[in-house]
Amino acid sequence: MTRKSRRIWMIGCCGAGLSAALGLSLWALSGNIVYFMAPSQLLATHPSPKQVVRLGGMVEAGSVRTAEGLSGPEASFRVTDGQADVAVHYDGILPGLFREGQSVVALGSLGQDGRFTASEVLAKHDQTYMPREVADALRRSGKWDPRFGPAPDPASWDRMTAASAETRAGTGSGG
Repeated sequence: MTRKSRRIWMIGCCGAGLSAALGLSLWALSGNIVYFMAPSQLLATHPSPKQVVRLGGMVEAGSVRTAEGLSGPEASFRVTDGQADVAVHYDGILPGLFREGQSVVALGSLGQDGRFTASEVLAKHDQTYMPREVADALRRSGKWDPRFGPAPDPASWDRMTAASAETRAGTGSGG
């Protein structure tokens, strides 16, 4: 074998090794990617129950329910992006800053019954903070344009979904 052919074989082997290492790295990382979705996106795509996603939006006013379960505290609430809302169930202690009408990001999966089971709930940290993904979802839904001022008043979020408006109209409390 000549020097030239050995060099070509060596370059080929190194290229194949680098390609294999890159492929394995990408494959390993693909299992750890967690997509962000707003409630309307989540309901439109309906990911498999095994797929973990980050659900972001605002906690609907009047939707938070807490109870003491067998394994500790349990909470259920609804998250909305102004177009749709999703029921969320969480086993654990909610963050101290968690409140109705505030931004929230929940990590978990959507069950067959349409209920989102969260393994982690993150709440905003001050009055002006809104997760970038939530702000983007608001812009895409047409509920907020930053050129015209700050994000909508959190107290109005429970009236922004069609389902909530229909429920209110049906109960006679129309808002």
